[in-house]
Amino acid sequence: MKKKLPYLLAIILTGFALLTLFLSASVIFDLFGIRAKEGNYVLFVVWSNFISSILYLFAAFGFFKGKKWTAKLLGISTFILIAAFVGLKIHVNSGGMYETKTISAMIFRISVTLVFTIIAYFTTTKTTTNKL
Repeated sequence: MKKKLPYLLAIILTGFALLTLFLSASVIFDLFGIRAKEGNYVLFVVWSNFISSILYLFAAFGFFKGKKWTAKLLGISTFILIAAFVGLKIHVNSGGMYETKTISAMIFRISVTLVFTIIAYFTTTKTTTNKL
């Protein structure tokens, strides 16, 4: 099971990344009329999701290869999402237009990314021992 876990994580993260990439790119570039369906989206939140989706794809490769930098990439993504969430809170408190679903979606995305970050830290970080 230990050998299959990184592959399973890579597959799940790739699916999450591709879905995020499709949805955020569709809003940013107004593909398939999704921008109109999204209503009052907050552009910097969409951009943070877009950047995170690219980081997710690299992190999925890191899971697949067992690289230590996987946790760092996911940590950066978590930081970007938290910063965007703080920005969203400021935007909302300033009377900016937004969709209420954005708040729950951001909490979900931050939680998922944080869980993947923790898993990556414990599954890809190897401690080296000095052999005499």
